[in-house]
Parts: sequence; structure tokens; C-alpha cells
Amino acid sequence: MIDLTSEKSTIIDLYQDLDTATPGQSAQVLSRYYSPNHIWRGYHPFGEIHGAEAVAAQFWAPLKTALTSLQRRQDVFMAGRNEMDGFTSTWVVSMGHLMGLFDAPWLGIAPTGKIACLRYCEFNKVEAVQITETAMYFDIPHLMMQAGLQPFPPQTGAHLVQPGPMPHDALMFAAQPEAEGEKTLAVINAMISDLGQWDSGLSLEDELRQTWHEDMLWWGPAGIGATYTIPRYAQQHSGPFRAGFTDRSKTNHICRVAEGNYGGFFGWPNFTATPTGGFMGMPATGTPGEFRVIDIYRREGDKLAENWIFIDLLHFWNQQGVDILARTTGGHADEN
Repeated sequence: MIDLTSEKSTIIDLYQDLDTATPGQSAQVLSRYYSPNHIWRGYHPFGEIHGAEAVAAQFWAPLKTALTSLQRRQDVFMAGRNEMDGFTSTWVVSMGHLMGLFDAPWLGIAPTGKIACLRYCEFNKVEAVQITETAMYFDIPHLMMQAGLQPFPPQTGAHLVQPGPMPHDALMFAAQPEAEGEKTLAVINAMISDLGQWDSGLSLEDELRQTWHEDMLWWGPAGIGATYTIPRYAQQHSGPFRAGFTDRSKTNHICRVAEGNYGGFFGWPNFTATPTGGFMGMPATGTPGEFRVIDIYRREGDKLAENWIFIDLLHFWNQQGVDILARTTGGHADEN
């Protein structure tokens, strides 16, 4: 087994301190864990932020002010060595919901006074008990929909507050057998190879069957939605997505890790593609756009069974000249 308990402990301690901090204490907490040259990559309109104080001021303090009594409800917690740099760096991954009472405006979204859940997934690079890089993607359109807004036309999948893994075994605070993580990473890599070519010579359904279980669960972001089984995934997401784009670039990741039966990756961006019309009810633009994506997977046996996806759709459509956040809230939010 690879012992990554020290790196995990750093993130566990960060979360304990951050989750109990007041909005005004956020910068002090982050400064204890973030390195002086820390890079934070976040969902639009946040973009790339440098340094603990700036991350606290722009993201955590306003979020904690808006979602009072904020609590972290984790579904996945894992760590791994990063395949993208030859397995030299260590990253710790957390996925779940940040839940609170939506009591004050956030990003122009009016509060409801009710429970609200912000889906999130965070990758933290840990070096010598300090965090040097963070990628944190969340689902702002999902929060908007909970507040009664409709940022996108009706999606092809289902809009849900998403559950965690079916076996409820993904909070891996202890080390996992190394061989299991290697199996998971191998299946993810095979799937990436299939996904990236868009021309396997097979039907879409048969292509998916090479690496996915027939009853796969694809937990997509708000604006696309969740879908279940290979035929419905092909019908409700993968088919329409491929039909709506051209000139897809090769896949590019900053981090790709696996531990036990779980694994995932993120890119900045993962790939670019040009919309030809129809995707999410939007017209063609002819302008290539970036897809910043986090994917988390659960392997069952020799195939993938579940997938949780975070796509920065606000960033993508902003590149197409559509400010979804401003258009829906009546405000204006520039990307950093």
C-alpha cells in the first residue's frame, strides 16, 4: 500500500478548521495550510486566484455569509499519486455538498431562507504538509435552480440533488490496496481513450459497453442532468453532445488519480470544442470553447459503474458571448 495518510491528514485538518471558521476567519485558516505561492482554480466567475487571502475574500467569506450554518457533507474522500506528472505529486480529493441556509445573496442569486446545497469537488495538491494547488469546481446553476431560477432550457437528463456512491464506501480515510487503485486507473484510461476519438467504428452504445456497466449512472451537472443505463446515457447526453460539437481537441488533464474503487481527474481546460448548434438549446457560434471538467468514477469489477461530473458551463457559455449568471439574475459577474 502507498501510505498517503499524512497528506490526507492535512486536508482533514484544513476542513475541520475551515468548516468551523466564521467568514472573517477564513483567510487566517487558509493561510495556515496554503503555501505562499498557492494557486486556486475555481468555477466561473472565480477563475484562477492566487493566495489564501484572495481565495478567502473572493470565495469563502462571501459563501459562508450567504449560506449560514454551512456544513460539508462528503461523499468521496481519497488520495493518489498523479499519473500526469509520472506519479510524483500527491493530490487529495473531496466531493460532496456544501449545505447551509441560503440567508443572504451570493453572486446576485437572491436568498430563499431555506436549505441549499452547493455540489462541489475539490482536488488539493499537498507538498510537505502545505497545499500548493487547488482545483474546486461547483455547480452554481444547480444552486440557482434551487433558488427558483432557470439558467438553462430544460435539460435532457434529470435535475437532482445527487447522492453519493451506491456502496457508501468512498470516504477512504485509511489507505487502500494499491492494486485496486491501479485497476481503477486502468479502466479510466481505457474509457478516456474511447471517449477522446469520437470515431471508434462501433455504435455509441457498444463503444460505451467496452468500459461501462449496462446500468451505469451518470450524475451530470445542472443544465445537462443525470441519466441512467447505457442506452439512456447515449440518448440523453453523449449522443446529443457529440452531435452538437465539432473540432474536439485531445483530452488534457492536470491531475488524474485513483484509490481503491474510485478515481478521477480535472483539466484547465480538459478539451476544447466548437458548438455546431443544438447543445443545451443554444445556437451554433462557430467559436471554440473550453470545457473545464472534473470527473469522479466508481469502478465495479472490471468496468465503471458511476460517474459524477462537474462542468463549468458558465465559463463555456461566457466564451460564447452569453453571460448566463448575469442574464438569469439581472446582475453582472465578471470572471477573474
